[in-house]
Amino acid sequence: MERIKHDLRLSETVTPFGVGAIVDIRGASLIAPDTSWWDKKYASEIHCDRLTDRLGPSVLMEAPTHAGRAAKETKGLLYWRFPEWRFCERCTRLSRTTGKDKGKWVNVCAGCKGALVPMRYVAVCERGSHIQDVPWFQWAHRGHDSGVTETVRHCRAYKDLKFVRSSSHGEGLKSLRVTCVACERSRPLSDLVGSESLKRDGIRCQNRQPWEDEKVGDPCEHNLVAVQRGATSNYIAEHISALDIPEEQPNSVTKADKIRGHMFFEKVVADNRGPQAEMVAGWIASELDITAEEVLAVASDDDDGDDSVLLDLKDGEWAAFLKKLEKPGRDTSEGDFVVDGWRIDSDATTPQPIAEAVSGVGQVRRVREVRALKGFRRHNPDAALISADVGPDARRRPVYPAIEVFGEGIFLRFDENRLTDWENLPAVQARSRLLVERRNAIPWAQRLDVPEPRFIALHTIAHLLIRRLAFASGYSSAALQERIYANSDRPDKTAAILIYTAAGDAQGTLGGLVRLGKPDKLVPLLIAALDDADYCSNDPVCIESDRHGTGSLNLSACHGCSLVSERSCETSNRLLDRQLVLGGHDVKGLLEDVLDEARSGIRIESYGPGSS
Repeated sequence: MERIKHDLRLSETVTPFGVGAIVDIRGASLIAPDTSWWDKKYASEIHCDRLTDRLGPSVLMEAPTHAGRAAKETKGLLYWRFPEWRFCERCTRLSRTTGKDKGKWVNVCAGCKGALVPMRYVAVCERGSHIQDVPWFQWAHRGHDSGVTETVRHCRAYKDLKFVRSSSHGEGLKSLRVTCVACERSRPLSDLVGSESLKRDGIRCQNRQPWEDEKVGDPCEHNLVAVQRGATSNYIAEHISALDIPEEQPNSVTKADKIRGHMFFEKVVADNRGPQAEMVAGWIASELDITAEEVLAVASDDDDGDDSVLLDLKDGEWAAFLKKLEKPGRDTSEGDFVVDGWRIDSDATTPQPIAEAVSGVGQVRRVREVRALKGFRRHNPDAALISADVGPDARRRPVYPAIEVFGEGIFLRFDENRLTDWENLPAVQARSRLLVERRNAIPWAQRLDVPEPRFIALHTIAHLLIRRLAFASGYSSAALQERIYANSDRPDKTAAILIYTAAGDAQGTLGGLVRLGKPDKLVPLLIAALDDADYCSNDPVCIESDRHGTGSLNLSACHGCSLVSERSCETSNRLLDRQLVLGGHDVKGLLEDVLDEARSGIRIESYGPGSS
């Protein structure tokens, strides 16, 4: 078998060429099989307890790497050839040759020695996330064509198919036809692309991925649909990432532990919300400097049998950042989580609204992030999730492709009291409710964060800063990423954004982003970012619109003002709205007063790539 050696960046083995993805390399079309095909002897394990705690019992594995040019003995990942059907670009003959045929795979036509090109259409399961070749011989001999009135069922000329281009039959897909030279049966590709075309032809889903063996049992119940081989919907990856930081307990958990440890707490639980419980709760509250309601709430949870708090990955990160910001100044600690904390004070160069809204800034000088590929879906965001490890042994721990990256960033914490007062405004609630209702109406969108006002506003601010920082930091906007900490329905309310960059091939950072985290540089950048977004090239259409993007999950946001690279955004450029940041006709923006004060007496500065 002819082998293709091709170098991929380490990050590309997780996205965009991870398990289940189709990639074109040197004229060949390949697909990445699951991790059960990996040679574990040459892949290295990555350790991140915070991530494996959320994934369950599992192993995080990094693909094999090498330095220099790939040689014959260089270890790498196996990629499966898909689709198997190809046509000759010279004689147009269709052929289906696999690695099992005579032990080799040929890339030239057996007759005319022309180059073989993969067929451009494949069949994808609508809901099961399976993918397979279109059975071109079977498809070409079914259906109805103007030249043939009946289905030809007895043709055996398997090697006489041709992929013909003919303008005499029309334009577009009608001009592309699969023709059998022996029986003269011919069908245009326009017969292939209908929503139920393959179903009418009796072609069913094989209930597997191309690298899997044929499964015994019932076929998949979902219909097949023909799509172009390179369509983005053929591969919808689902990733999970975590910052490798000291796992800190949120304040609410620490407080609950102190309450449970009090000598009188058992009496509160035993009285079961009675009058004695309220009296004893008052004693505990006075000693611990908390409220009696907090003591009763913890006792109620214990009485219901729930003595633990389900924590999200970001809860621990939020608590760790707060601990770093408690002591402003240079962080002298060592390790992979180093953050310098600063406060923003109102002065001649800082507008009062910014000093009131942003309560703390962290210069993240070093942070380690671990990214893992959980699995993928095909064709539809509602389709079944296929695990990155579909190996036959269900008893072993699944292996997820992962990479570790080191980077730098800027952390902005927003004032909770100011944010709460703003998000309780009726007009603000009404505007965010538009996205909440649309998210709840779309099944796949329910995997996104709840678009409460604080999330939409902070998410949009993060996008505006990414666009501005791309000019000032030396990094491209696609190299910058966001993490949004904005949740008000948990015991510990969160309100912050982290903008960071991380590279899998560099142990450390270049410093171009973290140097801009000092308040004297960050404040002008934030003002410039807001000024950029105040006027959009698509206004007034953009600012007056409340329906943008897939599923109308954006309000006033478009490519001219707020959208960034999808790999930079946690929600793939959804749940954005400029009006909740800068204000609109009938809604007050979170930072609406910043530009007015800045323009009245403060020069709006911007930092270019060469500034310091």
